Amino acid sequence: MKFERPMVWATPVVLVAALATFDANAQVPALRAADCGGGNSETSGEVVRVIHCKSLLFADGREVRFAAIETLLAVLGDEDQTRVAALMAAKTALETSAIHREISLHALGSRPDRYGRAYAFIQTLSDETLLQGERLAPGQALVSPAALAARCRTYLREAEGDARTGGLGLWDGPYYVVSQAVNPLDILEEQGRFALVDGRVTSVRENGGVIYVNFGQRWSEHFTLKILRRNEGIFAGAGLTPRALADRGIEVRGWIEQRGTPLMGAPRAGAA
Repeated sequence: MKFERPMVWATPVVLVAALATFDANAQVPALRAADCGGGNSETSGEVVRVIHCKSLLFADGREVRFAAIETLLAVLGDEDQTRVAALMAAKTALETSAIHREISLHALGSRPDRYGRAYAFIQTLSDETLLQGERLAPGQALVSPAALAARCRTYLREAEGDARTGGLGLWDGPYYVVSQAVNPLDILEEQGRFALVDGRVTSVRENGGVIYVNFGQRWSEHFTLKILRRNEGIFAGAGLTPRALADRGIEVRGWIEQRGTPLMGAPRAGAA
């Protein structure tokens, strides 16, 4: 039977040279709101509703999405009741943490982006707690591969790593299991979701303005990572060039879509 190769896109995506490992005993650094976000872009308000696990509604009508993390979201037509139950449990936990609480928001840059994403801190009498970290610590989210402030990135990766090592929350279920690049049909089961894929690169090829990082000998049947040449400098800045990935084991993360053949767009890279 001829296999029609699915296209898998994920934008953005992180490359990790060898499967990422985390120290469960590592000290998560103390984090201040100033370590994330864009300086004078701070605002605050009261949360009145959790729209879903990644979006909050404020009393003044603003809808704010979490920056820096990806969460379990419902997919149209999803009949997996266990997945739906996990989604509802994560939403309930967020409601408990956030509703009717005063939240300080720090935008990604000097102003909120078009998606309204921000770092969200719960204000208390003596301290502030990053809500994104509160989602990662019990295993209810994944760190996004988007550009992050250095201290925020360290803090969030440690929080995710602890949950991953401990098998907490969704790490204890079938949802954040890392898919294998040699099984593209398994990857397609995550279509429409943020997922992790692990595999060994067999070759790196260039065609026009695109670099293809292949995970199999037959590009028409195996998973492939797509990198636009104009983004190649981002990899070089991280000390990692796409052409040096051949014969290396890497892990990628991003949104899975089907468009004909398994490709994953990768504008950003991070060395392990």
